[in-house]
Amino acid sequence: MRVKGGYVARRRRKKIIKLASGQYGNRKSNFKFANVCVMKALQYAYNHRRRRTGEMRRLWITRIGAAVREYGINYSRFINGLKNAGIEINRKILADLAVSNREAFGSIVEVAKTHIA
Repeated sequence: MRVKGGYVARRRRKKIIKLASGQYGNRKSNFKFANVCVMKALQYAYNHRRRRTGEMRRLWITRIGAAVREYGINYSRFINGLKNAGIEINRKILADLAVSNREAFGSIVEVAKTHIA
C-alpha cells in the first residue's frame, strides 16, 4: 500500500501558497517556487527587523544632536553630562522629548550642562 499526500502535507503546502500570495507569476501558485520565495522573504524580514533597530538609533541620535545644538552644546558632551549626572534615559525617549516636549528636554540639557567634566 502506498502513502498518498494526506491532509498534513496539503495544509503545509496551502500555508506556503498563502504566504506567497502577493508574488508574481508561478511564485504564488506553484509550491516549489513559492517555497523558495517565502523562505527568502522570511530571511529578509528577520534581517531587516534587526537592521531597523540600528537605523532608528541613528535617527534618534541625529534628532538629539540637532536639539542640543540649540542649547550651545554638542551631542557627545550632552551624553557625557547625562552619564555624570546619573540620568539614565535612553535615546528613544530623549529623541521623543526633543520633538514633543521642548521644556522638559531643555531642563534635561541644563542638568547635563552643569555636570560636564
